[in-house]
Amino acid sequence: MHISVLLLNHVNLAGMENARVALQECNQFLREQNKEPFFNVELVGCGPSVQLYNGKFTAQPDKLLSEIESTDLIIVPPVQRDLQAALAANTPFVKWITEQYHKGAEVASLCLGAFVLAGTGLLNSKKCATHWLAADVFRKIYPEVELVPDELLTDNNGIYTGAGAFSSAHLILYIIEKKLNREAAIYCSKIFQVDWGRKSQSPFIIFRGQKSHGDDIILSAQKFIEKNFAENLNTTQLINSCGPGTGRRTFERRFREATGNTVQEYIQRVRVESAKRRLEGGVDTVAETMYSIGYSDPSSFRTVFRKYTGMNPQNYKKKYARKRV
Repeated sequence: MHISVLLLNHVNLAGMENARVALQECNQFLREQNKEPFFNVELVGCGPSVQLYNGKFTAQPDKLLSEIESTDLIIVPPVQRDLQAALAANTPFVKWITEQYHKGAEVASLCLGAFVLAGTGLLNSKKCATHWLAADVFRKIYPEVELVPDELLTDNNGIYTGAGAFSSAHLILYIIEKKLNREAAIYCSKIFQVDWGRKSQSPFIIFRGQKSHGDDIILSAQKFIEKNFAENLNTTQLINSCGPGTGRRTFERRFREATGNTVQEYIQRVRVESAKRRLEGGVDTVAETMYSIGYSDPSSFRTVFRKYTGMNPQNYKKKYARKRV
């Protein structure tokens, strides 16, 4: 199986190498069983070399785009966080990916590589995972893509996307299992010590709220929520405090368009983020944390907390709380 790992301009070197080395390790696993390597992995670029990290590293591709007649799978690694510069510098790859896909190739993006893949239009009306930190920017640039920032990976009939940072390893393992077998995927997960049992990147998401939307009334409402989240807030209070004269339906529509959340979802997410910080501190009990953020019913608190973190509060505290010396 021929795999083209793209040597993008502004590529995140660690993300690219993690994918390449994992697939090579899978081949080594097969050799130890006296079997032929399954993956033919090549770095593919649009020039003879790429300068990375302000010239600290230089990388050379195995082949140029023009030398690849066809390929089975294209891996689009993460780009660095100057997204506008990265997108502008990788236009030749966007065209090449599209051409190869229509020839029958599959495509997988890792982390911020989703921005390059989305530029092809192949993700339109499809689900897409990327780093949660870039979710708001992604939605602005590609509103026609269904972003699912909580999920670790997506599989859209040969178009794959993986979550942020090292969580992208889950997508590589998924591809190894799908294209080769589960035994090889488990082996690689052990070699690279990837917790393959995890299903979501929710526990890692830090909710900050989308505030670059330019709607002053909604921004005031967000600040009001973040200051008074432990109270029994409702939409009428927010309107009276921040947007007098605004109709309820208009306010709720503007709030969702600006923040990507309903009013109730935003309140819940602010509360859960506060609860996470208190649990991480290791001092408060789960019950104390629950009351401090405005909940009195343990069942409701657990349900909301799990909705946004993928874990119950007790397990979250056990995993992330600061250890007492």
